[in-house]
Amino acid sequence: MIDLPLTAQTRIRREAHHQVTDRAALYDVIDGALSGTIAIVRDDRPVALPIGIGRDGDDLLIHGSTGSDFFRRIAAGAPVCVTVTHLLGLKYARSLFDSSMRYRCAVVHGVASVVPADEKEAALLTLSEHLMPGRGLEVRPMTTRELAATMVLRIPLATASVKDNAGSMVEEDDDGEDRAVWAGTLPLRMSVGEPVTSPQTRGGTPVPPSVQRAAARVTASGTA
Repeated sequence: MIDLPLTAQTRIRREAHHQVTDRAALYDVIDGALSGTIAIVRDDRPVALPIGIGRDGDDLLIHGSTGSDFFRRIAAGAPVCVTVTHLLGLKYARSLFDSSMRYRCAVVHGVASVVPADEKEAALLTLSEHLMPGRGLEVRPMTTRELAATMVLRIPLATASVKDNAGSMVEEDDDGEDRAVWAGTLPLRMSVGEPVTSPQTRGGTPVPPSVQRAAARVTASGTA
């Protein structure tokens, strides 16, 4: 597997020793997340929106409404930046200046392409399988109207950077600081609540396996 290239766009300048160029690390960050943030420049102003994500090989998949001006601009070739972050802990140093966060983060730059109509349903099923494993087998098929109203975009995972400081426990040089002040890390994990059945669902309908799979995955990883 070819490493991520270091370019002027992807090279990390602040705490560069935390940069990871292993492409497998990029895939791991994306595959372990359910959402990300996508940003473009629209009418000379930056705009960022949260999105659901999924990976198909060397591409990131996203979807939105065909009526969305934001997504139409992306489809037309507006450069995008997608950020995926796993916040894993808060670092308590002996000063506020040295306090920070523990995280794993991927930043992807690129230009998206529209998934062709004959590939759209398969791409949406790939996204669904990532977000809600097995749900596609529990519900009716997508209708022609629903497919027509949905835009699916591919963003190549060719220009990206990964920063991982999750394992770093080394304290900054704090000579002269009071060692009686507690320092350390507060780990953070995502937790899963009990499924809430919609009021319109027939009484006694069991929670389906897809919900249980999604809950088990988040519980196992602690991230999303």
